[in-house]
Amino acid sequence: MASSNEQRRRQLAREKYERQAARRAEAHKRSKQRRAIIGAALAVVVVAAGGAWAGGVFDSDGKAKTPQAAPTAPVTQVKGCNPPAAGQPNGKQWKTEPAMTLDAKAAYTATLTTSCGPVTVSLDAAKAPHTVNSFAFLAGEQYFDHVKCHRLTTEGIYVLQCGDPTGTGSGGPGYQFPDENLTGATYPAGTLAMANAGPGTNGSQFFLVYKDTQLPPNYTPFGKITGGLEVLQNIAAGGVQGGGGDGAPVADVVLDKVAVAKG
Repeated sequence: MASSNEQRRRQLAREKYERQAARRAEAHKRSKQRRAIIGAALAVVVVAAGGAWAGGVFDSDGKAKTPQAAPTAPVTQVKGCNPPAAGQPNGKQWKTEPAMTLDAKAAYTATLTTSCGPVTVSLDAAKAPHTVNSFAFLAGEQYFDHVKCHRLTTEGIYVLQCGDPTGTGSGGPGYQFPDENLTGATYPAGTLAMANAGPGTNGSQFFLVYKDTQLPPNYTPFGKITGGLEVLQNIAAGGVQGGGGDGAPVADVVLDKVAVAKG
């Protein structure tokens, strides 16, 4: 009987250990996924006050490689922000990159009407024709409308990431296209660039740089902010949900509407 009891105790202890191990593994997986948008290929280290911050690439591949479900948090008023317009992302999908329809010699302007204020961008069709063509196509399909900007970084790199209708960091339009305009690429404040999950994996996700940022030339820059940089700075001042320097912004930043105009 004693032997049977001992075996039972060992079995229960083993089952308890396995359950705890499974919970730890799942927690580690979620934590790893949350960091993946900036973490695959780059280590940017900023040392200050005896500490260091490390980050990496901006992933956007639609392969559930970088899910970042935005945590639920109480609504906090952030300067310049208002409730987003009513509506939901349409979540359209396409199998292939849209056909080229833009004039690479023409000037194009994007207007991002966000729940925290408007941002205008001069798009560089000459240096990034496929990127601008795709962005204009998605804007024309109302793909970006009602899409939440799901990620803000406030330490080491300074960007707001948007363009995923799922709000998780893993969504995209169903197609990918190659990188452009990478030679000598830099990311000063005011840069609009594509997020990716490695070479040639551009989709719909993009990031807006609100403060000079050091990144390797791996992310297609395709526009410069011409108005509304203070909108991004106000969003950044509101911080990240739960504190820290990387995650869903406290501000409920939604792209109420994105439009691209020629000329």
